[in-house]
Amino acid sequence: MRKILVPASALALALALAACGSGSGSGDGGGSDDTLVVGATAVPAGEVLTYIKDDLAEKAGLRLEIKEFTDYVLPNTALQEGSLDANLYQNQPYLDDFNASKGTDLVPVVKAYLPPMGVYSTKVKDVRELADGATVAVPNDTTNEGRALQLLASQGVITLKADAGPKASPADITANPKKLRIKELEPAQLPRSLADVGAAVINNNYAQDAGLSPTEDAVLLESAKDNPYANLLAVKKGDEDDPRVKKLAKLLLSPEVKKFIEDKYQGSVLPVTTG
Repeated sequence: MRKILVPASALALALALAACGSGSGSGDGGGSDDTLVVGATAVPAGEVLTYIKDDLAEKAGLRLEIKEFTDYVLPNTALQEGSLDANLYQNQPYLDDFNASKGTDLVPVVKAYLPPMGVYSTKVKDVRELADGATVAVPNDTTNEGRALQLLASQGVITLKADAGPKASPADITANPKKLRIKELEPAQLPRSLADVGAAVINNNYAQDAGLSPTEDAVLLESAKDNPYANLLAVKKGDEDDPRVKKLAKLLLSPEVKKFIEDKYQGSVLPVTTG
């Protein structure tokens, strides 16, 4: 009996020690050990993260797993619930609105890049040439709809209340000389709507997913100057100081990533060089 019990006890101790060591990573995003699991939309976030994973992460001592999403809600839901450690795809106004409406506590870590929103059309080359009564499709989520309406207002095709801000809605339109009809659609559906509308205001990632070039195909593109819509690396509150997150934040602002963005996107996505 003594010969049997001693090995069994040793085995039990070894298993206990292994169990204690299995959660060595500081996050609970589903990755193995110290792997940082990051949610992203495919373009440009997924491409930027893939470049970091393939070319920079190992040297920085970072193990990275990328999970791609095709909408704007699930990456935040997954981050809040713990199946992600971080995400990269959203801007500050969207994050603020999501936290307020969903009761989440997600926080920004660093601004990574600016994907300018654009107006696309197969009918006109200038938004001011839209026909009277034309339909303009816009994103149906609060922040991106407000952003789209502000972009249209910047060219005078509509006028918004002075205090409309980033949450502007069609109800805030005070002047609409062309009697444009605003059609709210899921952001991912906007590129497919182009054949049926006068114009569509499309988020950068969905435009590029559909093979549209913001610099070549957009009839109107946001300016980078004083633009509040830079995309953020975000985490659940309390995880800002996770060493893995800090490594990724540093890489996102590195000269190598800046050059990758400039070379690959040729102005369709703009690098952010400061946090």
